[in-house]
Amino acid sequence: MKIGIVCYPTFGGSGVVATELGKALAAKDHEVHFITYNQPVRLGSFAENIYYHEVNVSDYPLFDYPPYEFVLASKIVDVTRYEKLDLLHVHYAIPHASAAYTAKKILEAHGIKLPVITTLHGTDITLLGRDSSFEPVISFAINQSDAVTAVSHSLKNDTYKLFGVDKDIHVIPNFVCVEKMHFEKSSAFALKHAPNGEKILVHISNFRAVKRVEDVIRMFALVLEKTPAKLLLIGDGPDRSKVEQLCRELNTCEHVIMLGKLKNPTEALGVADLFVLPSESESFGLAALEAMAARVPVISTNTGGIPEINRHGVTGMMSNVGDYEDMAKHAIYLLEDEERLAKFKDNAFKRAKQFDIDKILPAYEELYESVLK
Repeated sequence: MKIGIVCYPTFGGSGVVATELGKALAAKDHEVHFITYNQPVRLGSFAENIYYHEVNVSDYPLFDYPPYEFVLASKIVDVTRYEKLDLLHVHYAIPHASAAYTAKKILEAHGIKLPVITTLHGTDITLLGRDSSFEPVISFAINQSDAVTAVSHSLKNDTYKLFGVDKDIHVIPNFVCVEKMHFEKSSAFALKHAPNGEKILVHISNFRAVKRVEDVIRMFALVLEKTPAKLLLIGDGPDRSKVEQLCRELNTCEHVIMLGKLKNPTEALGVADLFVLPSESESFGLAALEAMAARVPVISTNTGGIPEINRHGVTGMMSNVGDYEDMAKHAIYLLEDEERLAKFKDNAFKRAKQFDIDKILPAYEELYESVLK
């Protein structure tokens, strides 16, 4: 098949999943064409059966905001016509699904049929869903798609609750390439930051309010009272200054290592003993799945799609949103017993293997084939 993929090219979960999906499809001899405004960060520089088409938006003085959606639609039309795409898979509803619908109607005028699959990833539903000004466009674009998928049952339910969607939604979970998640523990890092064998907790996010990074700091301060530990924070965003200030107030700065944005943040999981995910909302929790694939148990909240991945008392522990004291108690419970921690690490890895790309990819291929029929 010749498959077009539209996604955000960033470190966010939707962009990561879309890129890894395209790479896996290409490895199975499908021809994959990425269409976006920048090269996806996970794409790499060269790979067989993969092509990248950049969407260039000119700066018109007439517009306060660049008309990306229209330029994207035009690019989809151009790539479809000249590369003979069989179908288009768009990730994230706004503006990709609506741009795909525009492109589809233009192509119909040229006698070309382009099936469109839309995958919903999370904030395109749970965040934009709270803004009524987006509802008519999102609902229409989803309903006009030839097939719709969501990354969790939780997100599927949220979509039906927040939007006027009558389209069947297929749940195809996010995935991880398990074989790529094996990282050697860095002895140099351990000697520098954890010279006395301190346990290492890791949090990776974009430091937005929904990620509740301050809860990580509060939780970690309580862990420090019971066991020697270090906290590794990876990422950046609007809440970073608040996090830094809270570290100073709680006197934890010498135990907190802030590395900022990393090109491949998952490599840090090679030194982790626990992964912390205190989010207020997560449609799936890809970061948690990647941690589990690296044999790292997860201390998380029990919101959204996280319980569909993290199993309380088996692969990690879960608490209510905002209950950092309970999260600290769970973290201490795992860290204080080496045998118990090792068992949780094994369980996390076994659970992650159930979401390996080799198990999830066939579901997408079957969906593509059914749409083409």
